[in-house]
Amino acid sequence: MPALSAERRREIERGFLVALARAFGGAIVFVLPVLMTMEMWQLGGSMEPGRLMLLLLAVLPLLVGLSHYIGFQETETWLDDVRDALVALLVGFVTSTVVLTLFGVIGPSQSLDEMLGAIVIQAVPASFGAVIAQGQLGQGDEADRSRNRRAGYAGDLLFLAAGAVFLCFNIAPTEEVDLIAASMTPFHALALVALSIVSMHAIVYSVQFRGQAALRPEGLGFFSLFVCYTLAGYAVALLVCAAMLWDFGRLEGLGPGAALRLVVVLGFPASIGAAFARLIVGGQS
Repeated sequence: MPALSAERRREIERGFLVALARAFGGAIVFVLPVLMTMEMWQLGGSMEPGRLMLLLLAVLPLLVGLSHYIGFQETETWLDDVRDALVALLVGFVTSTVVLTLFGVIGPSQSLDEMLGAIVIQAVPASFGAVIAQGQLGQGDEADRSRNRRAGYAGDLLFLAAGAVFLCFNIAPTEEVDLIAASMTPFHALALVALSIVSMHAIVYSVQFRGQAALRPEGLGFFSLFVCYTLAGYAVALLVCAAMLWDFGRLEGLGPGAALRLVVVLGFPASIGAAFARLIVGGQS
């Protein structure tokens, strides 16, 4: 029995190392576009420490939820999920620090606050890549698939929020969002809202990958499905955008109309990201 226990321990350790390697691979794949975006470097170096801390605190529950449903290692309790979320954050910090140093973006010429800010802002998408790595890069086992099927409504909203955060994270700091919002009329804004909602519904319920489980809940008609999932998902995407723009300081000095247009513009990529996250992550069988 002791020999068996030792063998099992070695198996667990090997599994964790493999999962950790996948986490680093996922972090690099997911964060590269952000790591090579100048606006993100500047944003990280200029953000107030309190807002950076608030960003990490807001992201942590998403990471815990993703770890619970599709994390890079099978978990049994919520404490395990919290541990894996913290490991994912650590992977994100290490990946961002190494790559930004190799790129020459951070170095001795900068203050500690500037370097930490640049690392923290990049660690967020990197940690998402780390926690999703097992679900997308690894071979999910039956326990993982069963856990995904039990995600339920709350899990679906979590996937939508995570997809919205990931896709619009490196778009939010860019000037193009301001330029687009400033050139829009109210008619353009309403049309973009309609396009975002229709795109979300079409992507989730009209597109299906091979071997993917059906995403349409049983017993729901079109209207209930549209309201409970598509409209709710779009509302989640807009809330994510508003929170992100506020945290990045992009809403300061704007009137309600200008701020709303900015949220709607960013809401378009956020809704697409939310829809694909729901499609890919929520539809694993």
